[in-house]
Amino acid sequence: MQRKMLINAQEPEESRIAVLEDDVLEELYIQPTASARHLGNIYRGRVTNVQASIQAAFVDIGLPKNAFLHVSDVKGTGAENYMPTDSAIPKRRKDNTPIQKLLRKGQDVVVQVTKEAIGSKGASVTTYVSLPGRYLVMMPGIVHHGVSRKITDEAERQRLRKLLEELALPENCGYIVRTAGLGARKRDLQSDLRYLSKLWAACEERFNTDKAPCLAYQEDNLVIRTMRDIFSTDIEEIIIDSEPVAREAADFLKMVSPKSRKCVKRYRGAAPIFERYGIEEQIEKTFRNVVKLKSGGSIVIDQAEALVAIDVNSGKCTSENDIETTALRTNIEAAKEAARQLRLRDMGGLIVIDFIDLRQEKNRREVEKTMAAELKGDRARSKVLRMSPFGLLQITRQRVRERTKIALFDTCPSCHGTGLVRGVESMLPHVMRQIRLAVSKKGTVRVEAHLHPAIGQQLANTKRGALHDIEQEHKCTIQVIIELDFTPDQCQVLCFTEGGRKTTV
Repeated sequence: MQRKMLINAQEPEESRIAVLEDDVLEELYIQPTASARHLGNIYRGRVTNVQASIQAAFVDIGLPKNAFLHVSDVKGTGAENYMPTDSAIPKRRKDNTPIQKLLRKGQDVVVQVTKEAIGSKGASVTTYVSLPGRYLVMMPGIVHHGVSRKITDEAERQRLRKLLEELALPENCGYIVRTAGLGARKRDLQSDLRYLSKLWAACEERFNTDKAPCLAYQEDNLVIRTMRDIFSTDIEEIIIDSEPVAREAADFLKMVSPKSRKCVKRYRGAAPIFERYGIEEQIEKTFRNVVKLKSGGSIVIDQAEALVAIDVNSGKCTSENDIETTALRTNIEAAKEAARQLRLRDMGGLIVIDFIDLRQEKNRREVEKTMAAELKGDRARSKVLRMSPFGLLQITRQRVRERTKIALFDTCPSCHGTGLVRGVESMLPHVMRQIRLAVSKKGTVRVEAHLHPAIGQQLANTKRGALHDIEQEHKCTIQVIIELDFTPDQCQVLCFTEGGRKTTV
């Protein structure tokens, strides 16, 4: 399997990073330059409100909307301090201490953003702060050391634990060896430890000098952050179309993995880099509701506020003589593609997949195992439940930021995100009803109907006689005014009295 990382940073307005496996797009990261990113930032905030009814607090961290802090993300003893030193709990608290005993209004607290603000909701934060390095994750205030669970080789886990014990680890801080630490040497971990210690010292200084709310630590830009979190030795090439970004990436690798610096290559082709490697077409497919499968089937993806519905269709997939075999093969292909689309589109929350009905229990289990295996390498946490007798498979996937589609597209001003606008045949009676309402108002002498050109033209052509009859009956004038900037389903009906008074229907 050949893995490549392509970085498109030629346009200053937007940076894009794609990870390919055998020329197939597997991971995609897009960040418009104008959009501020707060995930991973550490703030000294101030509690503005403690809600006992939902066991949560709202914290002012300097953003337009206050951040949400749930009780499960508040450290126990010592939570009122900036830097708790007596916590030895490696995981979230499991006790039932109410939040009103842990936090109070007006209290300063150090928090880290774990989920971006989405829609009308503010960012989610935690007091369990962590600082990521290349090989280590530093967790101030938590006395716990370990190795990433994604490193499954027990001998390697023992080796890394031994290296951690040999390091001069600061007190009151926990450390986790990241997946990227696989095969790391002691000096690699020691170098990362020095970097993280200096970084946290700078954060502490900011806590002590600046008043809340203040930003103490800001995550790196998209390129450096992605290389830090995603780059591994199995990535053979990092191809970049921007000279400054290529130098920045090479300097970063020189610091964290000198042998890998040679992987960075400058793209100098005439065609845009994503076009050259066939990625643009794959990206465009992630914005469509229907995704075709190689077998002839398809999956249809619909997104609601907190739920993603995926429907699997067999389509032209009828090559097998046995219906059960055809359904199983299509479902397995659909499961792999659905997991890939969830990563590419960055969709989270509750996901329900409606697979083609399978009669045999062992076939349903095989589809479940396929989906679980495909999600295993996903960087977002997920959980797969058993398939129901109706062929429905429920998945929960961690959602930490807005979907890629939402970040890149604005809501349609015509349909307001519904995907539908009122048809001409429906708009005509609607406008006529508005006009009849306007002329029925006492004192009306003139009515103006402001309409989209297509609606106005249709009204003038088909309703001329009806409008004349209304004018004669109510002794008033009706004018149809074309508005070029109106949407097809938009209309504004105004009525005027003898005194010149104007009202909107």
